[in-house]
This record gives sequence, C-alpha cells and structure tokens, in this order.
Amino acid sequence: MSTIEILILSIIQGITEFLPISSSAHLILPSAILGWEDQGVAFDVAVHVGTLAAVVLYFRRDVGQILLGWFNSLRGQHSTYGTLGWMLIVATIPAGLAGLLFSGLIETVLRSPWVIACTTLIFGSLLWYADRTAKQQTDVMHISWRQVLVIGVAQAVSLIPGTSRSGITMTAGLMMGLDRASAARFSFLMSIPIIVLIGLYQTSKLIKNPQIYDIPALGMGMLLSFFSALVCIHLFLKIISRMGMLPFVMYRLALGIGLVIFLTWFAG
Repeated sequence: MSTIEILILSIIQGITEFLPISSSAHLILPSAILGWEDQGVAFDVAVHVGTLAAVVLYFRRDVGQILLGWFNSLRGQHSTYGTLGWMLIVATIPAGLAGLLFSGLIETVLRSPWVIACTTLIFGSLLWYADRTAKQQTDVMHISWRQVLVIGVAQAVSLIPGTSRSGITMTAGLMMGLDRASAARFSFLMSIPIIVLIGLYQTSKLIKNPQIYDIPALGMGMLLSFFSALVCIHLFLKIISRMGMLPFVMYRLALGIGLVIFLTWFAG
C-alpha cells in the first residue's frame, strides 16, 4: 500500500466506523472505483484496533462502570450498569451468529458496488423515517430487554455491506423509543464487543495464513484511525443534538444516487 492509500483508508475507517454512513462501503468503494488492491486482513485488524481504542477511551467512564457492574453481577451484586453489560453481550449475539453462518456470502457475493448502492439508499431512507417519527422517550440507562433484542437483530443485518452498523442500530434504537443521544451512545457501546469479535476473526485468518507485514504501515493506519475516530465521535454527538440525523441521511442519499449513476453510465 502506498502512503496515500494508508492515509485515506485509515481516516475513512476512523470517521465512518461510528457515523451512520457505512464504514465497509467506504473501504470497499475506493478499491472498486480507483482500482486499488484490497488493503488486506492485517490492515483491517490495525484500523479496527485504532477505532476500538478510540471508543473505549471516549466512553472510558461508562466502560469502567459497565465492567465493574458486570463482574459484580457474577457475584450476585446486581446494578443498572451490570445489567447494561449483560445487555451488550446479548445484543452482540445475533451479529456473531450471522457472521459465523454467512461470512462466506458476505465476503464474496455481497461485497458488490451495486449491493452497497442499494443498501445505502434503503437504510438511509429508513434512518430518515426513524429520525422524523421517533418518540424519543427512553434514555440508555432505562433501556428494556425488548429494545436490546431488536437493536441486536438490527446489528446482524448491518453485516451486509453498505448498511452501516451504527446507522441501523441507531435507526432501531430510535424506532424503539430511545432519544437520539441514547441511541447513539448505546450504538457506540455495542461497537466495542463487535469490533473485538471482528478483530479476533480477522486475527485467526492471519494466523492461518502467516505473511510478512509492513509494521510501519500498520502502525500508521492504527494511529490515524484512532485519532480520526476520536474526533468523529465527539463531533457526531454534538451534531445530532442540534440537527438530528438529517445531514447523514442527505449524504447517504447523495452517495447512493451517485453510485447508481456511476455504475450505470461509467462502470458498465
């Protein structure tokens, strides 16, 4: 990978991992449109470690209280944070099972620019609908098991490229009555176990197929994705409190339409 590819793809990963616009789509599209070679599994692991470190650092107080509450729950000392820890585990199960069952399909057939164009438009429109009609009555500390299960199933659907993990989980959260800030916060907290699972899965592939790694490139990717993700989370929470999801919906619709035009007229 060239330095410019590392720079662009790392920043794309950091920014889009937590915005409701699909990180997988933005990482696949440069290769498809610009003819770049696939960045490889090792680079994917590096940038995911960077984004994981960013979300853990940003929500370090929540993460610390959830971990403490969860470990205390194992000893019979129950608390709201302990329950939230169990909820995050349960919400991760549907995506974990879907990844195991359909990984081959997801990594081959569904990694298509046409699939990305369609899912970008469909789930962007769904996000707009949820944001416009949401009751926004519940905060994240009063989330129910029913809401958690629905959001967890939505996260499993996000394995389809172009859907956006953060986008569909926030959409589900809004539809289930969470306020915008809580839908975003729960989505970010849900990203921690799923990113860990993705990292472990990708690492297992590296172990099975050892190769020579460009350590400086991986380090650069990790750092760039970390800092861009950290800034992204901070700005995103500010934007949705003032403007809602509309800017991201408009971006998704413009991207989807642009992709359809490109694929119809220029890539045929």
